[in-house]
Amino acid sequence: MKNQYYGIDILIDKLTNSIENTISGDSFKTDVLPVTANDLKRIKKKDWSFDWHKEWQDAKKQLFKLVIRDSLNIVQGLISIEDRGDHIFMHLIESAKFNKGIKKLYVGVPGNLVAFACKISFEKGYEGFISFESKTKLIAHYKKSLGAFVIAGQLMGLDTSASLTLIHKYFPDN
Repeated sequence: MKNQYYGIDILIDKLTNSIENTISGDSFKTDVLPVTANDLKRIKKKDWSFDWHKEWQDAKKQLFKLVIRDSLNIVQGLISIEDRGDHIFMHLIESAKFNKGIKKLYVGVPGNLVAFACKISFEKGYEGFISFESKTKLIAHYKKSLGAFVIAGQLMGLDTSASLTLIHKYFPDN
């Protein structure tokens, strides 16, 4: 169902240095920026699997958009995170419709957004610790692609080492 949440359900398609065009192989510098009220007007519910307008209304959550540095109005992906006081919790991650499936335009969007959550964790003094609920079928995938570990049940986490690996890949200047 569209508005129900049952854990992070996104494949980490490829860990890139930013995002990579699937046709040309070119890499593009990206920025992760807070979602604004103006952005929300352009984020149409029909183009996304999750209800990002509903996420926006939850005061505990912060929404961020991934954009190509020279194309700030085209949202490549979205993430919803929450500061839990000792780590960052990832509620939702989603690639834009044109970055999904076999004909996706860019790879690296999900990895970029997870790396951003790791970066925020370090900035907050949480040593890179993040957590998220995973779909059961993707637990092994997140272990392999992100270096995540199971905390309990479907709750997964990334520790300092796994977070640093992602940050160095996506945010080498930090």
